[in-house]
Amino acid sequence: MQNEIVQGGLLLDSKGRLTQKGYSKKMVLDYDRKSIKANSMRIKEWDYYLIYNQTHALALTIADNSYMGLDSVTLIDFTHPWQRTTSPMRTFPMGKTNLPSSSSNGDVRVNGKNYTIWFKNNGKSRRIICHMDNFIGANPIDADISILDEPEESMVIATPFKNRKKAFYYNQKINCMRAHGIVRFENKEYIFRPENSFATLDWGRGVWTYKNTWYWGSASGIVNGEPFGFNIGYGFGDTSNASENMLFYKGKAHKLSQITFNIPKKNLKTRYMDPWTFTSDDGRFEMDFKPIIDRHANTNAVFIGSNQHQVFGMFSGKAVLDDGTVIELNEFLGFAEKVSNRW
Repeated sequence: MQNEIVQGGLLLDSKGRLTQKGYSKKMVLDYDRKSIKANSMRIKEWDYYLIYNQTHALALTIADNSYMGLDSVTLIDFTHPWQRTTSPMRTFPMGKTNLPSSSSNGDVRVNGKNYTIWFKNNGKSRRIICHMDNFIGANPIDADISILDEPEESMVIATPFKNRKKAFYYNQKINCMRAHGIVRFENKEYIFRPENSFATLDWGRGVWTYKNTWYWGSASGIVNGEPFGFNIGYGFGDTSNASENMLFYKGKAHKLSQITFNIPKKNLKTRYMDPWTFTSDDGRFEMDFKPIIDRHANTNAVFIGSNQHQVFGMFSGKAVLDDGTVIELNEFLGFAEKVSNRW
């Protein structure tokens, strides 16, 4: 079942439960943190931007997970695969990060010890500004990126959790935006030009259960002279009302059914850098995936743990639009990930 939400209104009712469950192509439901009735320690909110082209990528996160804030900066070089991530944490922000209640406008800025991350959004344009004194050792990083050409449609989903009536995830993924700007690190400039550089926003607000695993994949680029991208994923919550699988072509969204990530294993061990495949129940998304780099992070504390494998690589295969048009991909850069959390 794929329930499309077309009528606007409040995301949560007076009891803190989702008023509607399913997907939409625009953010039609209104999120308000004050309407949440669950334990405030379970609230998780974040903005994640990925900016990339064929040679390098920048990823930035501002997250307020109630008892823990996370401000993350990642720089990736695909030409001789290399990545560095630095993720300072804040204790008990409890909503004081003031992440916007809508993805359509609103700024968020964090100032930590020797770093600043600033996401600016005036409703017409977005700008990413970052400075960190000690990104790697004593080496600073600076970034200033403008994000342009937001498409008309995107992936939006309101997902409940079984047996947790006040738990939910409200999420928007915006693909195929253009990026223009520069990152400076270690006397090198990483340039993003709008003709070949793209940005994706992962905007998430919700009340999460303690232990869960998700699979997420995304890509944006140009096919046949037109913007094309996709968002695929599953693994947490009750997705019986809708999946988050979508294609994007010429600014329009095309809904997919169920997709499976076939991550290779050998001797019971997952081999993330071996070739993957992706299959779909309706035959509309069939891909091979050749990894380039695994951005792996593993945190294991007493009550908190996170094992993340975000693998960047090349997708080759076919994707079928709603009208039956077949989009052929050949070495199309994107990523696919598996993340397991205790949080």
